[in-house]
Amino acid sequence: MLLWNLSLLRQSPELFFLLVALVGVALLIALTFHEFSHALVADRLGDETPRRMGRLSLNPLAHLDPLGTLMLFLVGFGWGKPVPINPLLLRGDPRSGMGLVASAGPLANLSLAGLFAVPVRLELIPWHSPLALPLHPDLGAIIVALIGYIILFNLILTIFNLIPIAPLDGFKVLLALLPRNLAYSFERTERYGSMILLLFIFFGYFTGFLWLFLRSGVNLLALVFTGRAIL
Repeated sequence: MLLWNLSLLRQSPELFFLLVALVGVALLIALTFHEFSHALVADRLGDETPRRMGRLSLNPLAHLDPLGTLMLFLVGFGWGKPVPINPLLLRGDPRSGMGLVASAGPLANLSLAGLFAVPVRLELIPWHSPLALPLHPDLGAIIVALIGYIILFNLILTIFNLIPIAPLDGFKVLLALLPRNLAYSFERTERYGSMILLLFIFFGYFTGFLWLFLRSGVNLLALVFTGRAIL
């Protein structure tokens, strides 16, 4: 995200650092609620591991993954620190339980985006895309931009984390939905997940495919929530 705005640092340093602050606040909100929701659902299903590890918390520092956060700051997509879960402690079928825990993060982000989109949908604020922050913003424009970035990053985290590649949430969600024999076969790819994900990110980023995919998904959800595209 910030890589696209480096020219702004020379043009208006004050506006650039305001952008850094807005992006930072929006990221903290989105990542914290995402990871907290994983921990909360796991705890409610009987696994107290997240609670013991200090992850059942709304403290952002408990949930930040250095590389994932840096990626979000620089290019607009990334991840938080995975919440430790013991599937054997979850009530019911461990595979279904892990699917519920995994889906909690994206659903939390989707709900948060919908909540912050309410004043936009009701036309209570003079909406504009957060990417169109004026050169000399007043307090109203800053608040509107912050709301826009909160919506944006929550939608990005929703879509990105549902990609079915380990360690993203979509992998566990798909495992829970697949028939058992297919799930066992698919689960074997988990050990290569981080390598596959990095290759996917680099290939998708440099070809433009990943951003096109995220942009299309974000704009579709933004149209549903706000009635306007956001990117």
